[in-house]
Amino acid sequence: MKNLFFHVHARSIFFGSAIGLAVFLGTRSVVIATPFALLIGVGYWSFQRSRRSRLEGLLSQAWPEVIDHLISGISSGLSLAESLSGLATRGPEIVRPAFVRFRDQLRMDGNFSEGIEELKIHFAHHGSDQIFESISLAKSLGGSELMAILRTVGDFIRQDLTLRKEIEIKHGWIKNSAHLSSAAPWLLLLLLSTQPGTIKAYSTTTGIVILCAGLLMTALAYLWMERLGRLPQTPRVFGGK
Repeated sequence: MKNLFFHVHARSIFFGSAIGLAVFLGTRSVVIATPFALLIGVGYWSFQRSRRSRLEGLLSQAWPEVIDHLISGISSGLSLAESLSGLATRGPEIVRPAFVRFRDQLRMDGNFSEGIEELKIHFAHHGSDQIFESISLAKSLGGSELMAILRTVGDFIRQDLTLRKEIEIKHGWIKNSAHLSSAAPWLLLLLLSTQPGTIKAYSTTTGIVILCAGLLMTALAYLWMERLGRLPQTPRVFGGK
């Protein structure tokens, strides 16, 4: 995780510096190039963070399919361990590597409970917590209600995903409009900076103050928009911190 954090920040600095250098070569103005370098660097970092959020969304969408595979396997006569191991080849692509490790670990020591705990730690997701906690509970009590529990958990997760999808669609166009509104003044500045008079005006103390104020207001508006558009995460009831 630390390596990923360093990698994202290094690439943000690289892209910000590259764009800043390109603007400087086009305008010969450090004052104008610096805000663009900062905006692009922060914008790339924000894009990567939203990309990780999309990956988390894909993981959330995979859990109903995981439950369907488990129900199908158990209904066909497979044991719970065999059904879980089968997800290494038949489950959604995003969860297969973790279940490959679960299958290999189960073959080595046969410790089912430890394998479930490792899956819970690996995914660290409220949807997986509900599934694996249901499995652990059913395993300890004999498993007679496992199918009903899995169907109930699957229905709950599907309802949650449907509601979140509807909210994201309604908020999506607002967020896109806000992104365009934030970028428009800076695109206009980039076009105007091809004129010597613009560069001279922003090279003064007043011009620098205006650029700094514009940069600050753009950042505050963007952060406010992101905060308003962020959906609350479902807490991990069974997963601890």
